[in-house]
Amino acid sequence: MKIKEIQDIINFIKKSDLDDVSIETENYKIRVKKNNGNYTTTEIPKEVKNTPSQIKQETVKVKENKEKASSKNIIIKSPMIGTFYRSPNPESDPFVSEGDTIKVGQTICIVEAMKLFNDIESDVSGKIVKVLVDDNSPIEFDQPLFEVDPS
Repeated sequence: MKIKEIQDIINFIKKSDLDDVSIETENYKIRVKKNNGNYTTTEIPKEVKNTPSQIKQETVKVKENKEKASSKNIIIKSPMIGTFYRSPNPESDPFVSEGDTIKVGQTICIVEAMKLFNDIESDVSGKIVKVLVDDNSPIEFDQPLFEVDPS
């Protein structure tokens, strides 16, 4: 089962009166349950890795991830799958560009997931060294988005 299919199931349950759905095949088992109507949790099949188990419809903080190379730069990675946008709308300037200085809590991009636009905020301060994704591109969970020099 693909992540998109799991998200479609979650979205269906959010819009319906159902509180709990279980699907089981030879290859996987998935259960989606509504909790107080605020959040939806899933039991992710073992084949799917690095997928968040809770989807929130609110501002998402980006995890700070250090690059494995010998560089002191920090790589900001995507907290979810979706479509990456550098600006709030096509006519606006990007939230950040290469060479810009950012602060903790500053909106650096938007990720659209299931027709929800999620402001992505930085958990680090520093200077944007490189934007690693093209505007209006599909992105995966944990995909590098920005390279930041924290000095």
